[in-house]
Amino acid sequence: MTSFDTSPQLSVWRALLALAVVFVMLATTGWTALRHHRTASPLQASLSAWEDGSVAGHRLPTAASSPTRLARFFASLTDPQRIDLVRRYPLAIGNMNGAPVDLRYRANRLALQEAREVERKRMYDKKLTPDGQREAGRRMHRFESMMQTNRNILAFDPEGSGRAAEVFGDLTRAERISVVVPGVDTDLLTFQRTSRKYSAPVGMAQSLYAAEREASPSTRTAVIAWADYTAPSGLGIDSATAMRAASGAVRLEALVRGLPGASPVSLFCHSYGSVLCGIAAPTLPDRVADIAVAGSPGMRVSKASHLRTSAHVWAMRDADDWVQDVPYLEVGGLGHGEDPVSSVFGARVLSAREAKGHGGYFEPGTDSVANFAEIGVGAYRSVRCADDAEACRAGLSDTASAGRA
Repeated sequence: MTSFDTSPQLSVWRALLALAVVFVMLATTGWTALRHHRTASPLQASLSAWEDGSVAGHRLPTAASSPTRLARFFASLTDPQRIDLVRRYPLAIGNMNGAPVDLRYRANRLALQEAREVERKRMYDKKLTPDGQREAGRRMHRFESMMQTNRNILAFDPEGSGRAAEVFGDLTRAERISVVVPGVDTDLLTFQRTSRKYSAPVGMAQSLYAAEREASPSTRTAVIAWADYTAPSGLGIDSATAMRAASGAVRLEALVRGLPGASPVSLFCHSYGSVLCGIAAPTLPDRVADIAVAGSPGMRVSKASHLRTSAHVWAMRDADDWVQDVPYLEVGGLGHGEDPVSSVFGARVLSAREAKGHGGYFEPGTDSVANFAEIGVGAYRSVRCADDAEACRAGLSDTASAGRA
């Protein structure tokens, strides 16, 4: 699931807040100990091979180079050279900010094919438990689905619970780019769902993309379902602290800085994803025009102005969203601060009418996804404010032609 789970677990939060110091110590110690027992992941192995590689007798630039430098490098190659590198280092290139978007799609299709074969063998591995074999089968089918030629996978990492990002629309030619940042329990197996489709990153992005095209048919848009960070699992210590959000914020900044062109970018951050967006806000490039949060437990600041961003800050919460019962405070590193829809926070508060609870902000036909779409195409004067007020539109003008059909 892409958000905090069920309301009975709210008591977990209160217990965590009461035991802040103890849990922070345990979390830090446990995490540090685990780090030292990891072996190289498939992505790390591919990146290491890249660092030792060459093309036409010349060493390859380091994978950690700036997106601008990597873009120049790939532009200097011939088509056969680029394809050869994709075949040799699919995972590295598939996750390389600065590599041409179409090349990343191609690389990730190869990486998914390799990962699928690994899981196919694990399905029959007698050293695994029956549950382990069944999980391998689920992962194998997920990778097979993601390999389809009509899907554009911008990032993929099969390690652990996994990470991924998928693009809807033409990212290279887009006049406006939207990024959906999901929350707790997001991984490769929950990247998309059949049941409760619009509570998963792929469904969220598909719904937003369709709504943006309806809002402004003349605006070329692209939407990214961005599950390319390690999200917390359930309502435990990780979801009550900023550790996962902080590491995810670094990855989000890298994504935005590596996007092609200079089109405005809008971030749509759900649940724990809003914690991540709050931490990332001060370091994001100026092309980020909007940070919109829904069902937020807090953004790690007490006021929107403390995010130190030039982006418009928007917030919404459905009347039936149980997250409103979470304590909006921060104690000893636990909790995420002020309620973003409160008047003291100072965000532009949007209507979430007809949203389906905590996981239903991207359901088609809701005020919430319609508002996100208007923001995504830059039609700020068309958004609906909470309580039918005008405050959320104050001082704004449309930044893109929102042509209606």
